[in-house]
Amino acid sequence: MENIPFYAQGLKFSCKRCSACCRYESGYVFLSNSDLKKLTMLTDMDNKTFIGSYCRWVLDRKGKQVLSLREKQNKDCIFWESECMIYEARPLQCVTFPFWDSILSSEYNWDAAASGCPGINTGKLYGNAEIEQFLQMRASEPLYYREEQ
Repeated sequence: MENIPFYAQGLKFSCKRCSACCRYESGYVFLSNSDLKKLTMLTDMDNKTFIGSYCRWVLDRKGKQVLSLREKQNKDCIFWESECMIYEARPLQCVTFPFWDSILSSEYNWDAAASGCPGINTGKLYGNAEIEQFLQMRASEPLYYREEQ
């Protein structure tokens, strides 16, 4: 029997621009190679300068160092002021929220994410194909790992 995801009939989401996903809680915004390229172009910095100014290295589940945006002491994203300062070049992780593997792995996780995001379960209905496309976008975009030293 085929394993049908709980979201097969689609899920509703409409960003309320509340910024809850950008603020208040500690977390990681993992950057891909193309994210880094877009952000360095936007800020007119080279990779080394941008990474030193706005990023941190964190361990992934396999113990490899992956690039993530820093956060402020209050847990806000480093690029959050009264709004996202890099919105036009925001990382793919931000673009695809809340359609992430971790959130879509179960209905329980989806409902848990909804408790912190007023846009989940409201607004536009995203069909299964659209949701799968978000997942594929993320899967096809390699994260930026620190080179072995």
